[in-house]
Amino acid sequence: MASAPPTRFAINFVIGLVIAVVAFGAASATAAPKPSESELRAELKKLNAKVDKLIESYNLKRVELAKAQQAAETAGERLTAAERAVAAAESRVAQIAQMRYQSGDPAVLGFVFPGNTTGAAVLEQMIAEQQAVVRNVAQARDEQRKAAEEATALAARIRTETADVAKRRDEAQDVIDDIEQKLKDLVPVSTGRRSDGTWAPELPSGSDNITPRTRAMRALVEKNFSLPFTVGCFRSGSSGEHPLGRACDFMMSTGGTMPSSANKALGDRIAAWALENRAKLGVKYVIWQQRINMGSGWRAMEDRGSITENHYDHVHISMN
Repeated sequence: MASAPPTRFAINFVIGLVIAVVAFGAASATAAPKPSESELRAELKKLNAKVDKLIESYNLKRVELAKAQQAAETAGERLTAAERAVAAAESRVAQIAQMRYQSGDPAVLGFVFPGNTTGAAVLEQMIAEQQAVVRNVAQARDEQRKAAEEATALAARIRTETADVAKRRDEAQDVIDDIEQKLKDLVPVSTGRRSDGTWAPELPSGSDNITPRTRAMRALVEKNFSLPFTVGCFRSGSSGEHPLGRACDFMMSTGGTMPSSANKALGDRIAAWALENRAKLGVKYVIWQQRINMGSGWRAMEDRGSITENHYDHVHISMN
């Protein structure tokens, strides 16, 4: 007997079950939680340590290669000096033998080498000295050959290992770049940004007398960079955004002196970071090293007469 056709209820039930299974699978596939900022920073720290070890290993191998090449060069110099000594000794012995042969008189040796020794004894002494020099040359040649072989083998190994180190470093750097991009994505949008990208004005608040946007920017700079000196924000009796609570100075040196090269580089990074995130943070402009950037590139500023007034010792960030 033929089976009864499925009812509409059964068909709808099966379709609903399939949709539920597919939806559950899709949700499961996308349910992996995004890593937190602390997890990303921990991973970044590990990868930076790994890259440092790779660079250290590479540099040590370069030093080993240089030492081997220097050893080979020194051995070559010894060989050259020994070969010259052999040539001089052989020339002297040949000269003595020729004079003795031509004169047929052993007394010639006495003329060449005055003293109480006989000509035959002098000749034997010269031959013994020649043999000793030849032995030294042979030893020098062996040393030079060994050093050259070691340097060549080490050079070949260094080339292979250098390529491997560079590959691993590039791989680690790719991951570091990815993590740093994710960290940039974690920079929150400050309060007061309108839908058209402009910023609503804010009143200063708190004991530090700055706006919430300025406070958020300062906190992020302190979080992302190891600052060497103080940060100054509110300042009365001056022009610009400081008395409005909308600017901070991140000091890279003290006492009106020029910053060290390391702190100069740090200031460069802070200024670049602020400009990269200006749309999220509400940065109005950045002043650093007698230049100002309002988001469309750096331009030089007039000379105000001192290191501090020209912003050589601090990065100034003004907020909207």
